[in-house]
Amino acid sequence: MNWLAQFNFDLLILFTLILTRVSGLVMTAPIYGSSDVPLQARALLAFSLAVLVTPTQFGTLIEPPGTLPNYLTFIGSELLVGVALGLGVLVLFSGVQVAGQLIGRVSGTALSDVYDPAFGEDVPQFARLLFLLAMAVFVTLGGHRIVMAGLLDTFEAIPPGSRLVPLSLVDTFERLLTQSFALGIRASAPVVTALLLATVVLGLISRTLPQLNVLMLGFGLNAILTFGVLALTLGAAAWVFQDQIEPAMEMLVESFVLPSSG
Repeated sequence: MNWLAQFNFDLLILFTLILTRVSGLVMTAPIYGSSDVPLQARALLAFSLAVLVTPTQFGTLIEPPGTLPNYLTFIGSELLVGVALGLGVLVLFSGVQVAGQLIGRVSGTALSDVYDPAFGEDVPQFARLLFLLAMAVFVTLGGHRIVMAGLLDTFEAIPPGSRLVPLSLVDTFERLLTQSFALGIRASAPVVTALLLATVVLGLISRTLPQLNVLMLGFGLNAILTFGVLALTLGAAAWVFQDQIEPAMEMLVESFVLPSSG
């Protein structure tokens, strides 16, 4: 039993707190927390990251929890920080989801919805396409490294066991939701505008030629316009998403750095 007497319980508490924060990020952030990735792989990734981060926090002084409720408070605050960081990135990706849903609803292709494991619901195929495009752009620009850098920054601003939750997160998420919605509108604007103009033209034609089957003509025209305009503007949608990545991540990370300035 000598090994038990020599065991450093403070180090164990530090590791569990870091593991909790890392797990909150890994289970919610895109790429890391996608349902396409097996749960065992995500758990192994979270454990491996915690092992790598723990030596950098050896100098952190943690107040002994003393009781189980206090320890659960530590765990809850760490989990909230990790989940907030992951959800912030997920909110950014939801903008392209909005764009795909708008295109699917206006074009009349909503009946071909497919299951999206990233969001756990049925979404239009265009939403899935734009989400995969955003994922590719995110990885190409090194977004996964930016997320990891943001995670390390949270340990500098909010050391493990400090039980600090920045109140600025509420304002940050409000701004992220606004930017995400604006991103969806901008990405879908070319296709939606073309479809609305086609609807107006078909309405004028139906008034001139009542015997024309506008309903059947409209389905074909909408499909051609949707795929044609989307093919021409897909690069622009990726560019719009690219411009939002760095400002959104900087704003999210700054919301965690603010408490240390006091």
